[in-house]
Amino acid sequence: MNTFLKKGVSYRLAAVGFVCVWVILCWPWLSGSVTIPFDAKAHFQAQIQFLAQALHSGQSPFWTHNVFGGSPQVADPQSLIFSPAILLALLTSSPSFREVDAYVLAHLLAGGLALLMFFRDRKWHPAGGLLAAIVFAFGASAAWRVQHVGQIASLAYFAIAFWLTARMLQRSSLLSGALAGLAGGMMVLEPDQVAMLGAYVLIGMVLAHWLSGGWAAVRASLAPITVASLAGILTIAMPLLWTWLFAEATTRPEVDFVEAGRGSLHPASLLTAFVADLFGARDPAVDFWGPYSPAWNAKELFLSQNMGQVYIGALPLLLLIAPGLTRGWLWDKAVRPFSLLFLFMVLFALGRYTPAFHLFYEYLPGVKAFRRPADSTFLIGGLGAILAGYVLHRLLSEENLGSLKRDFAIGAGVVAAVIVLALVVSADERHLRDAWWPVASAVAWFGASLLVVGVLMRWRNGIGPLAAAVLVTGVIGADLGRNNGPNESTALSPDLYDVLRPDTQNETVRTLKRLVAQPMGSPRRDRVELLGMGFEWPNVGMVHGFDHTLGYNPLRLADFSDAVGTRDSIGDPKERKFTPLFPSYRCRLADLLGLRYIATPVPIGQVDYKLHDGDLKLVARTKEGYIYENPRALPRVLFVGGWQMADFDGMKAGGRWPDVDPHQVVLLDSEPPEAVPEGPSAAQAEIKLGRYQNTEIEIEVKATQAGFVVLNDIWHPWWRAQVDGVDTEILKANVLFRAVQVPAGTHKVHFSFHPIEGALAEFRDRVDPPRDIEDDLPVPGPLQPQIASGDAAGRFQPALATPSRATLETLRLGSVPQPQIGERSHMSSTREY
Repeated sequence: MNTFLKKGVSYRLAAVGFVCVWVILCWPWLSGSVTIPFDAKAHFQAQIQFLAQALHSGQSPFWTHNVFGGSPQVADPQSLIFSPAILLALLTSSPSFREVDAYVLAHLLAGGLALLMFFRDRKWHPAGGLLAAIVFAFGASAAWRVQHVGQIASLAYFAIAFWLTARMLQRSSLLSGALAGLAGGMMVLEPDQVAMLGAYVLIGMVLAHWLSGGWAAVRASLAPITVASLAGILTIAMPLLWTWLFAEATTRPEVDFVEAGRGSLHPASLLTAFVADLFGARDPAVDFWGPYSPAWNAKELFLSQNMGQVYIGALPLLLLIAPGLTRGWLWDKAVRPFSLLFLFMVLFALGRYTPAFHLFYEYLPGVKAFRRPADSTFLIGGLGAILAGYVLHRLLSEENLGSLKRDFAIGAGVVAAVIVLALVVSADERHLRDAWWPVASAVAWFGASLLVVGVLMRWRNGIGPLAAAVLVTGVIGADLGRNNGPNESTALSPDLYDVLRPDTQNETVRTLKRLVAQPMGSPRRDRVELLGMGFEWPNVGMVHGFDHTLGYNPLRLADFSDAVGTRDSIGDPKERKFTPLFPSYRCRLADLLGLRYIATPVPIGQVDYKLHDGDLKLVARTKEGYIYENPRALPRVLFVGGWQMADFDGMKAGGRWPDVDPHQVVLLDSEPPEAVPEGPSAAQAEIKLGRYQNTEIEIEVKATQAGFVVLNDIWHPWWRAQVDGVDTEILKANVLFRAVQVPAGTHKVHFSFHPIEGALAEFRDRVDPPRDIEDDLPVPGPLQPQIASGDAAGRFQPALATPSRATLETLRLGSVPQPQIGERSHMSSTREY
């Protein structure tokens, strides 16, 4: 057998076997008969569709105007820009549901193959590696939470980085170090909690290597670790800077301890490690009755039913108990660090139910940024797969095993005790009738697993690696395929998400696209609001190219959210949150947003009680509901002659607008570059929206007097503006929007998005804020040529020699902290993100 193993033939066959298992278990999705639902469609399908359309239309995908008044895609870790998804987006302008599902599931394939390589590097038995690969890909949250595309990607990159880090330490390889750094960087490019915990595992591997090998191990590993660190930093530096700055400006820069604790794994959920579907999470005939249902403590916990599923298979769990624990193999030097890390993940997942989480929250960097300790179930599955595979390796390669009867007796006793506990819990919750079949199935699977181990032990000297692998694969594949296979959390009909297809024939989508269509050059670009049309609707605008005031994303710019009243999603009309500044659809802010059409499944009066007859006009009735028109919605671009100073934070808090005409006065929070008197001014101008793309906007204006071009897109510090090719300041206007001062005459205003320049400037100002130079200003002398005044030809001239303090503060690009007003909800949708 050893000669056979050295040739590597067994591992090649194991890899082929794993690929076959992957194809079989993933076939429902690969065939297109079902699709990965919820977040995978409502959020990530829309994101990748936007990415593909941007690339194929020659546009940058770094900014989207389709949701939340505009959002920096380049800084959103869930935009998939810095992921292999960009390859799929490059291949087709319209990635199908099946193609995106295959992309997601391919991560599990890659992660499983990485674990096979980890086992191969250590010359462990290929059957153990195959078991580890299958359990990694189809156990616990890898199977039950596959709709969380970002976390699946982080888990896959964790497995790859895990293998390469181990190889780097084992061989002191610079190449492995560089690749490990790249894989680790790709893991944290999606800065979710899985990536954070994965990083802690990698750090734990390095520390364990140093502790076990002493100074010699430290000295030998310094060079490859340095290379890995440099590769990782180069991979993540700019994307993480973007994400950090974005997160600081969003509604959830930090999660408090109580909020984080609500995402804890209830200890009763650990019973699902033994009884796969104890609480009815996958059986549509059973109403879920587990810890996150109303019958339990719903006010204390906030998780979806699939988040508590930690089943990794009967055979792996049996191996971990006996002989893993009974013989102390889980404490072997080769896997001791992974056993400790596995226990850490269990403690972390339990969150508020142990005192350990308070220490983790206070002293482990990064923990405060995330809201669900239960996310560590991804790592519970991954590390459990490695440990179970190692125990199987010991069983098949140990020369003097002796009798395992005592071990199996203990294992059977532990399983029996837990199953009795599961029955007691079921009876206590009055669901014994619902639990008897899952319990009976669990007994059968553990019995089959015990039989497999018995066969392997009886004929292990005569059975070859291939036969052992086939036997193990058949049992664990059937087990996980049956108990963790397609269900209502992971596989639904593609027809449910038809509105996310670019070629959808949905009546509401087609009607809205027709209504918002404008002739070339029109200053109008009307926004719509999809008011509670369903979970799959909020990001539809990213697919079909129209602009939605709301959307679906846990990260939204706080400025917009405070003013307009956004939540993570708007799947139900009851989720519409009005604010002091947006108290009704009949309000100034709705008009400035250009919110012209509102689609809702219920009459609008059932949501907005402040509306009066005639405020909105019903313009269409579709199969999905009603479409109303706001006839007062303003164009996307305006020319305004006058200006007035305003306290935007006070307006958001109090909801009071100055009594001014938005056609004659633009509200500013700083003085314009050219000193002109405050007050209204009725200006005549021709204005044309010549080009409107993701990151490039061109506006042509012909005005009889100086004034302001107002673009009703959200102000963001990474945008830049030019007037006739000369850089000019973008003023924050009317609480949320952008304005540029222009002189009289004919001019071209160009807005462009500069995330690198803008982020570096913002970061520099955060690290080293500009000092207050008010006291250092010289005595005003004769005015120099000004940026907002034109010469005889109407061309722009240089700026004022000494800008005002208000202008300097504006140029700080967002470094001045803004008071946080309104709701700061870190709570997930009851569906999932």
